[in-house]
Amino acid sequence: MRATPSPAQSLPASDEGISTPVPAAEIDASCRAPILFLLVSAAVWVVISSVLGMIGSLKFHAPGLLADSAFFTYGRVHPAALNALVYGFGMQAGLGVILWMLAHLGRTRLVGNVGIVMGGILWNIGMTAGVLGILGGDSTGYQLLEMPRYATFPLFIGYLMIGIGALLTFHTRRERQLSSSQWFALAALFWFPWIFSTAEFFLVGHPVRGALQMVLDSWYVNNLKTVWFGFAGLAAIFYFIPKLIERPLYSHYIGLFVFWTLALFGSWGAIPPGSPLPEWLPTLSIMGALLTIVPILAVAINVYRTKGDCAKIKESRSMKFFLFGTLAYIISGLAGAVMLLRRVSVVVNFTWFLPAQSQLLLYGFVAITLFGAIYHIVPRLLQTEFPSKGMICGTFFLAAAGILLYCVPLAIGGILQGLGMNDAAKPFSEVMNSSLVFLRISTIGDFLMLLANCLLLLNLIRIHVRAGRTVAAAAWAAHSNTAGVRA
Repeated sequence: MRATPSPAQSLPASDEGISTPVPAAEIDASCRAPILFLLVSAAVWVVISSVLGMIGSLKFHAPGLLADSAFFTYGRVHPAALNALVYGFGMQAGLGVILWMLAHLGRTRLVGNVGIVMGGILWNIGMTAGVLGILGGDSTGYQLLEMPRYATFPLFIGYLMIGIGALLTFHTRRERQLSSSQWFALAALFWFPWIFSTAEFFLVGHPVRGALQMVLDSWYVNNLKTVWFGFAGLAAIFYFIPKLIERPLYSHYIGLFVFWTLALFGSWGAIPPGSPLPEWLPTLSIMGALLTIVPILAVAINVYRTKGDCAKIKESRSMKFFLFGTLAYIISGLAGAVMLLRRVSVVVNFTWFLPAQSQLLLYGFVAITLFGAIYHIVPRLLQTEFPSKGMICGTFFLAAAGILLYCVPLAIGGILQGLGMNDAAKPFSEVMNSSLVFLRISTIGDFLMLLANCLLLLNLIRIHVRAGRTVAAAAWAAHSNTAGVRA
């Protein structure tokens, strides 16, 4: 039996439950300045992240590269690259997409434009101070919380200003029926201030002692990756895929089931087996991680059963980003759950398998999904198309090939590395040397992702130039007509 979609997700939408909807053109006009600021800033940061990540990757093959500069040691450049990807790109692009979706799903204008732009400025000030602080050696040492305290205050205030604009937009919505994408987007807005303030207070402001620091940091990282980015990415997938193929989402109720199960169990799977903690903590984490398999499979069912015209799927330049992002989410989620099993963790823990799974989630799912959203949203905000369709396809194929060449070799190398470390007859140096070939292949993946990110930024620059020329030409024509009438 086919599940019944909610009215808010039916395409075309009916007028039931809508009071004086705002035309789409007016919604886009209200979104133009703040969302373009967030998306372009995010594109700049993803290029910065790739450049820093490329430097860190090359150091495995050429340890003397930039060895005279303390700023570019691996211990600094790697966390700086990761923070630039997560906070500089992922958070900003995610917030920009959430704002656009809330306005369009609510059929209302974006509220608080000035505050959102000011929040974006504060966020980028905090990001700049944080990344420079990490490179300067002022890191806190906690994973994904490396940015020093003086950088976190503008980040937090900037997020609150953007979040207030999003909540006001949701409050003034004309469409009262909520879709599953709105559930995910709203939960993400509230989730980050809670986990970020808690982790900063107990790890940086008033640090807890001993092993509790590891517990809190692992809890924060898992909530950020699994829940916040999971909510933001799934909100985009459940919104854009049905929209692009002009079909309703297979089941609104499966979407809500995914939301509640991910919210309840997604934050548990943080503590790997063998941690220096009471046994019940890793056991609880294993239980939570295994329970997240249920919403992951539900996502796969909901997307697969949302069938549409294959011709429309091929015609859409953005669809391939969302489908690849969905596949990456499923694989990375299943891998993240399985690798916490005790027999698997004994092999893959402390190996290259972990960064492979993390990068597949952060770049393969989050970044590539947000790339597709950017390529769909920006032409509507600027009321013009991208100058080159080939560069859009180039962004996708370079990003997809890059993440595959990065993750697959590291995953295989990590498993072999773990098996070797568990073999007492093999010297440790031999195990490490055997993983170099996989690192070299992953560096090619890093380079392809850098090219994809540069193409994205170049595309955004070109479409802004094209839109500027169109506006300038229209203004010149209007001025010439006015001058002719006066003459």
